Amino acid sequence: MTHRLKKEKNYSYIEAGEGTPIIVLHGLMGGLSNFDSVIKHFSQTGYKVIIPELPIYTKPLLKTNVKSFAGFLNEFIEFKGYNEVILLGNSLGGHIGLYYTKLYPTKVKALIITGSSGLYESAMGSGYTKRSDYEVIKKKAQDVFYDPEVATKDIVDEVYATVNDRNKLIKTLAIAKSAIRHNMAKDLPKMQTPTCIIWGKNDTVTPPEVAVEFNELLPNSELFWIDKCGHAAMMEHPEEFNKILEAWLNNKSL
Repeated sequence: MTHRLKKEKNYSYIEAGEGTPIIVLHGLMGGLSNFDSVIKHFSQTGYKVIIPELPIYTKPLLKTNVKSFAGFLNEFIEFKGYNEVILLGNSLGGHIGLYYTKLYPTKVKALIITGSSGLYESAMGSGYTKRSDYEVIKKKAQDVFYDPEVATKDIVDEVYATVNDRNKLIKTLAIAKSAIRHNMAKDLPKMQTPTCIIWGKNDTVTPPEVAVEFNELLPNSELFWIDKCGHAAMMEHPEEFNKILEAWLNNKSL
């Protein structure tokens, strides 16, 4: 992580650049550093990139859900004084971005989702019965990517620590249930926000047909594929991800 974490009021976040705000929403087990290439690139091309730490493991159990996280995002955007933002979310972060956009459509100029939950996901909160077995967790972490080498020891260690923390595991399972409960299929056709869908062709967590369905249901969306790529395109193919996104933003005059 090359950028310093700011702590203000109840928020911890990274911020870089000047211009139109892009708020980045991380996934369930995704650290802020997963977006290093995004913040580095877009903070130098006319955007202010902000990555807040989402309160995934710090809210009470009854508030550990997609709707509550969208509420947190709204409070953060108001705290920062933004009228309109671009949202970029991976995995659970994509789902939070979608739900926020449903609630506050006038506040979102554009939405970018990659490997997003909200319709279907296969791995969130499941298969942790052997969570004390490091090799099992390592394999699970590697399966998120097309290239298992992307799952560094640091990433595996972080996932292992998370699933072996009882409080965090309970919250993880609560979020998984919430993601299923907050299915967006009926909401998407009413959402007119310009949406860029960037998806790994080899995503096993939210398989390619999920991206196709998002694209079919969202009336103002475009779908872009990245080959030899799993669930976290911005980590596995950062340059290609940034190139696709920059071209789309330019095309939309955003």
